[in-house]
Amino acid sequence: MAPMLAETGELTIDELAHRTGMSARNIRAHQSRGLLAPPTLRGRTGYYGLEHVDRVQLIQELQSTGFNLELIGRLLAMTGDSTEEVRRFTSALQRPFGDERPQIVAQADLQQRFSSTAREPLERVLELGFLRTLGDGRFEEVTPQAWRGAEVFAELGVPVEELLAVATEARGHIDAIATAFMRLFVEHVWKPFEVAGRPEEGLERVLEAIERLRPLASATVQSLFQLAMGEAADKRLRAELERLEQQRS
Repeated sequence: MAPMLAETGELTIDELAHRTGMSARNIRAHQSRGLLAPPTLRGRTGYYGLEHVDRVQLIQELQSTGFNLELIGRLLAMTGDSTEEVRRFTSALQRPFGDERPQIVAQADLQQRFSSTAREPLERVLELGFLRTLGDGRFEEVTPQAWRGAEVFAELGVPVEELLAVATEARGHIDAIATAFMRLFVEHVWKPFEVAGRPEEGLERVLEAIERLRPLASATVQSLFQLAMGEAADKRLRAELERLEQQRS
């Protein structure tokens, strides 16, 4: 029987493949790309250790979240080929900018809430990213608070088509705001880090900036929206009151 990793700290390529669920062919391909260090050779047999298992698992994690192999290679180069630093960096990027927890909802429940069984509104909400399909007629509400707001409008009699039109417009504005924030981050944090040769201490500054901006970005948008909403409500309601007054005259 081949020695187990827990006993010897060593694995053949077939054992590494079995341990990680990755084919031996892909393991060799990752080595040729420089994503995985070569094994320790004893005679004609190469042996892999815990660091190889960790690196293969990192590659699998990143690929599952949309990173391609070229980008993974760049991340490894940026962090000095450190699995730990890549995982730390990507974890900072992927943590949500807010404390909302997605909620699971059934399609029948959605149809009841919005008094609509049409397929088009559901498909549009999926395109906008407000819902994520889980299968078996279940969905994940990515933005629960936004859904609660939409439900209130639906209860007040607003048709689902009009809610979708406003949601589409709002998503466009929010995307523009997020793009503006990221432009500032790239120009004044990321590019100086890149120009400096991506030093290790510079990576710390990038990570610190992400963590500091995470709560402030959402709070800034909320603060500005509250200001704009107050002004818009005052202006629009005043105009409606004046219109009613003119009708009575």
